[in-house]
Amino acid sequence: VQLQASGGGLVQTGGSLRLSCVASGRIFSNNGMGWFRQAPGKEREFVSAISWNGASTGYAESVKGRFTISRENAKNTVYLQMNSLKPEDSAIYYCSAARGSWWSRDATNYAYWGQGTLVTVSS
Repeated sequence: VQLQASGGGLVQTGGSLRLSCVASGRIFSNNGMGWFRQAPGKEREFVSAISWNGASTGYAESVKGRFTISRENAKNTVYLQMNSLKPEDSAIYYCSAARGSWWSRDATNYAYWGQGTLVTVSS
């Protein structure tokens, strides 16, 4: 099982990025998927997550209204559209596959993790 995240980069405040995460192996279409992030010197934090069928999503308060999570099960891919980016959004973003079909804010409920993609927002 592998999760490959991509789409990070350097962007100015107010800009947009779209992160992608492709899953290989036996997981994905039956699993909830999540995005977490970790900034230097800080703990990993929940950003957003989506249920196995896309019917239910969740967001951290800090990104609500700016970020949108979606998934394409036919492509084994989950996306995170990030708009109106702020310097405080700078972090390594990790995608993850939940142990079950639904999403959670708790990282311990995620069994598989990608390698991360770096997002840097300049002021």
